[in-house]
Amino acid sequence: MIVVVGGGITGLATGFELQRAGADVVVLEASDRPGGVIRSDVVDGRLLDWGPQRARMTPGFRRLVEALGLEDEVVTAPPDLDLHIYRDGRLRRLPFSMAEFAGSDVVSLRGKLRGLLEVLSSRADPDEAVSDFFTRKFGKELYETIIGPLYGGLYASDPADMRVGLSLIHALREFRIGRSLLLPLLRRGGRINPPPPCSFRDGMQALPDALAHALGRRLRTSVAVDELQRAHGEWAVRTSTGETIQASHVVLATPAPVASKLLSSFAPAAAAVIGSLRYNGLGVVHLTAETELRGIGFKVAFSERELALTGATFNDQLFGRRGVYTAYLGGARHPEVDEMDDQELGRVAVRDFRRTTGYDARVLSVARERMPAWDVSWAGLSDIAVPQGIDVAGNWWSRPGLPGRLAEATQLAKKVAHAPGDGVVSSSPS
Repeated sequence: MIVVVGGGITGLATGFELQRAGADVVVLEASDRPGGVIRSDVVDGRLLDWGPQRARMTPGFRRLVEALGLEDEVVTAPPDLDLHIYRDGRLRRLPFSMAEFAGSDVVSLRGKLRGLLEVLSSRADPDEAVSDFFTRKFGKELYETIIGPLYGGLYASDPADMRVGLSLIHALREFRIGRSLLLPLLRRGGRINPPPPCSFRDGMQALPDALAHALGRRLRTSVAVDELQRAHGEWAVRTSTGETIQASHVVLATPAPVASKLLSSFAPAAAAVIGSLRYNGLGVVHLTAETELRGIGFKVAFSERELALTGATFNDQLFGRRGVYTAYLGGARHPEVDEMDDQELGRVAVRDFRRTTGYDARVLSVARERMPAWDVSWAGLSDIAVPQGIDVAGNWWSRPGLPGRLAEATQLAKKVAHAPGDGVVSSSPS
């Protein structure tokens, strides 16, 4: 028996892949619903998403959608929607090609010319701050206006607190980027063609719901894991229901604090490192507004320091959810948002939305999320040891985002399905 602890998207996808591989697996989720941060609901007659607002139709995502029979539920955004940057009093279109970039007003001519010097810059230094790396490569204006908001937004983090070797080097290797980031783009014709944004007719929760349905009785909700113990070459998984499940392998697909607690009795050093990882607070405010805005959404340039708003998603345009906009506030650069109550957070979201877009809005929902920071506190993960038969997984362990979660689930299922016997192994995130 393989026990997957945690029924968020990582745990569900891992359980699903193990089931497809013919493994005897059970997924245990402490709450009464699967999906973790992914949740969809109707508020005031409008469909809202918490967690990811959309996915990208990457090959891995497409394969999972097809395996789950969700093809007819997919909704894809119109192909001509742009992403914008708010800077110096207005929204500016972010071009996706070098030719369009040359004629855009998103940065100054001086900033564009400075960015071209990237081809002459040196390779990444694993010990340098991500902010220093991008500034050294492209210059301060491009970093503060485009790169910092886009990259930092993945983690609700400040790239000044992140290190290349902890959070960026794996992506550079995955995309086979050597000394220059710009030269590979130029060789591809100077155009970025990301897969189209997509969701589901009833919201992103359709994905974990479909995984839960596919797992059937292999998924058990409202069952927390209280303790793990080594017993007779297997793992005794003691649950909140008083049951003990004997497992040959355990996958901890939980937030870092939960994984730390469960590892503490038999892997205290690893537990201490995992327990020290920092999370950033993020305010998520759904708004409704009647606007003429068109696009995917926008990010706020780092130079706009007085705004607590870091960006917004135009759900209205993406998937036809009339009048719905999702505002993001706080993160590492605005920790004061954590101290606001829901009413104040809603007021700030409305204020900043009006300032950036020119439109009044009304609050539909206020929520809080905690995002793994992937900052310098991740240094201790470079070489932690956990006993054989235990694996950890999640957006704090390998790269965030749905593509990262699904890729990790596939790789982990292959590994666990052919796991070796007893011993202690060293692990590191990827």
